[in-house]
Amino acid sequence: MEIDRQQLQNIVREVAQETLLPLYHNVQREYKKDGSIITRADKAVQQALTQRLATVCPEVLLLGEEMPTEAQQSLLDSGKPLWCLDPVDGTSNFATGLPFFSISLALIESGEVKAGIVLDPVRNELFSAVQGQGAWLNDSPLQTEETGLPLKRSIAFVDFKRLPKSLASRIVSDRPYGSQRNLGSIALELCWLAAGRGHIYLHGSQHIWDYAAADLILAEAGGYAQTLQGDAPFSHSLQTRSTYAAVDHALFKQWQHYLAEAVE
Repeated sequence: MEIDRQQLQNIVREVAQETLLPLYHNVQREYKKDGSIITRADKAVQQALTQRLATVCPEVLLLGEEMPTEAQQSLLDSGKPLWCLDPVDGTSNFATGLPFFSISLALIESGEVKAGIVLDPVRNELFSAVQGQGAWLNDSPLQTEETGLPLKRSIAFVDFKRLPKSLASRIVSDRPYGSQRNLGSIALELCWLAAGRGHIYLHGSQHIWDYAAADLILAEAGGYAQTLQGDAPFSHSLQTRSTYAAVDHALFKQWQHYLAEAVE
C-alpha cells in the first residue's frame, strides 16, 4: 500500500501534543501482572491513534501493546496489513518524570515492516523510515557514518536485566566497550544509534511493538543488527527477540565476534 509519510508524521505529532504530553508529570500508574507499569497515557495514546489512523486507513487494523494477547495474536494471524504500536515506549521513564520516552508506530504488511515512525515528543525529534526509501530525522535524511572506532572505545546501549546471566556477567567482568548506557526506551536507543549518538547496542528480550519501527529506521539509515541466535531482528510474531546492533559494519563484526565467544 502507498504510504504518506508526512500524513503519518502529522498524526503522531498531534496525538503526542494533544494526548500524551498533557499527562506528563500528571501520571496515574497501575501495574501489569508481569510487574511492568501502565499509565493512563498508554491507554489514551493507543485509543487516540487507533481512532485517528482508522480515519485515513480504515482497511489497516491496529495491534497495540495495551490489548489482550489473544487479540494481538489474532491480528498477526489474519495476514492483513497492521499498524504495530507502542503508545509509550519507556513508560517507566514517563511515569518517573525522566524525559526519555517515545511513541513507536510501524506498518507491517506481508510479514515485513514497510514504514516506521518513532517520535521523541520532549525533544520534538521524529525518526522515520520507509522500506527501500531511506530514513529521516525530522525532514533531514538519516545516514550512518563509519566511526573508525575500535570496539574498546565505543559507547554501548546495553540492557543487562534481560540478558542471559552468564552473558551479562561476562560483559561486566570483561568490558568490551568504552562505556555503557541503558536509557529505558528501546525504540529511541535504536534511533539514537542510527543518528550516531551511540555505537553498539544489546538487548535480550524485545517485543514486536518495541523494535519494529526502530529496527527499520536503523536498517534504512545503514546500521547493522541481528539476534543473538544469528537471525534477522524482525519476526512477524509475539515471541520476544534479542538484538545486537552497531552503527557501522566494522564495529558490528567486532561486536559479533565478542558476543559469539561470550555466549558459547
